[in-house]
Amino acid sequence: MPDVLILIDQQQAKEHPKWGPRNNPDAERNIGRLLAAWRARGWPILHVRHDSTYADSPFRPGQEGNDFSPLTAPLPGETVIAKRVTSAFIGTDLDARLEALGKPPLVICGWQLANSVEATVRVGANLGYGIRLPGDACWSCDKRDLTGRLWPAEDVHQLTLALLSGEYATVTSVAELLRSTGEGKG
Repeated sequence: MPDVLILIDQQQAKEHPKWGPRNNPDAERNIGRLLAAWRARGWPILHVRHDSTYADSPFRPGQEGNDFSPLTAPLPGETVIAKRVTSAFIGTDLDARLEALGKPPLVICGWQLANSVEATVRVGANLGYGIRLPGDACWSCDKRDLTGRLWPAEDVHQLTLALLSGEYATVTSVAELLRSTGEGKG
C-alpha cells in the first residue's frame, strides 16, 4: 500500500503578515512536487483545512484566508478534512478514514511545522502510524519564547525536526521521497 499524502493547512491565511518571518521559501513548490507525484500514480491524498473558531484568525471560515492556496489546492474528488484544532486527528474522521485504508504509512507536510504539522505527526505516531516527514515540504515562522527571546524561523524549524525525528517520524526530504516513488532524482 502506498503512503497517504497529508497536506496540512495549505490555505491563503498562511500568507498573513501576523505570522512574521518564515524559512524555507521553496516549501510550497516542494509540496506541489509531492502532490504531482501522488496524483500521477493515483495514490491517496488528504487535504486538511483549518477552520478556526477564533474571530480574529485568518483561517476562520467565510474569509479569503480560509481558501486553499492555488498551487496546492485539492482537485475535484480529492478528500478535504476540516479541523478546528491543531492536530488533524482530533475532532475529525481522519483516523477512521485511514483505518478503512488499512492504516497505511503517512507522508505529512505543510504549514506550520512547529504547530499543526507537529501536532498531527505526534498524534499520528501515538496512534501507531508510520510517518515520513519531509522537512523541506514544511516551514516555520519566527517564534518568541517565554523569556522574550526571538528564535529565528530556521532555528525553530530545525529544532522541531530534531524533536520529531525517530520517535514520531522519519525525517526525510522531497528528493528522497520522490526517489522512493520511482521519480528518479526528484
